[in-house]
Amino acid sequence: METKANYVLIGAFTIIATMLLLLFALWAAKFSSEQGWRAYAVIFNEPVTGLSEGSSVQYNGISVGTVQTLRLAPDDPRRVLAQLRLQADAPIKADTRAKISMTSLTGTPIIQLTGGSPGSPALADVDPREIPVIQTEPSALQNIADTANRLVARMDQMLSEENVKRFSATLENVESVTGSIAGQREDLATLIVNARKASEQLEQTLATTNGAVQDIDRELVQKLPALIGKLDSTLAKLDSAAAGANGILNENRAAINSFANDGLAQLGPTLAELRSLVRDLRRISDRVDNNPAGYILGRQAPKEFEPQ
Repeated sequence: METKANYVLIGAFTIIATMLLLLFALWAAKFSSEQGWRAYAVIFNEPVTGLSEGSSVQYNGISVGTVQTLRLAPDDPRRVLAQLRLQADAPIKADTRAKISMTSLTGTPIIQLTGGSPGSPALADVDPREIPVIQTEPSALQNIADTANRLVARMDQMLSEENVKRFSATLENVESVTGSIAGQREDLATLIVNARKASEQLEQTLATTNGAVQDIDRELVQKLPALIGKLDSTLAKLDSAAAGANGILNENRAAINSFANDGLAQLGPTLAELRSLVRDLRRISDRVDNNPAGYILGRQAPKEFEPQ
């Protein structure tokens, strides 16, 4: 009985030790696996239709992890919180951006990481949170959807009831104008013929004017050397005359200065005496006109004889 009991204890101990070793091996494998991954978060401000847990996460087209969880933000249901499980050596920088992308027209959506300049620090070094958050940018799908929504809104405004009525009225006016033009076909034909004749006459006039201008230009070009020669001769004569006048002024500078100093000083009294002389002559002339005999003979004019 003792031998059998020992076998049981040895077997139980062996089984327990084997299970502990297996659990330790599993824990070590999981720990080693977890050391090769890092958690990041992404907050989307747009719908993530088609994205699911397990979807691929790529960095510039290279797979670096998967989407671990997806849920709505508790404080704002318009936002979606995605937790990513990325390789620990993935170069997630502070300027790395995440967006939803499509691998093909029929493929499932994925999260595409872009950016990350060489000089930018690692996101984990500048984000103090336990799970660093990667900033997002609008995806191409969202841009297409926004553009489509704007186009639909504009088409709706363009095709409003008021605009439809305006289009109908415009079409009616165009139809009326077309009918009027069709009724005046002969007048339009005459107008076109007259316009063609006027165009031909205008072309002839322009040709004649062009010929006249060319002739004037030709004559001007021919006469231009002679005109330039005459102008040079005239300028030479003017230069010579100016030189002569300058010489005369230089030769008579002393006389001119003497006249300016002495002659002009005497000119004022002379003009005053001339003015006095003119006044005296005017008085004498007035007396001669009024009483010539009395002024000349020095007596009064003879009186006429009056018979008694």
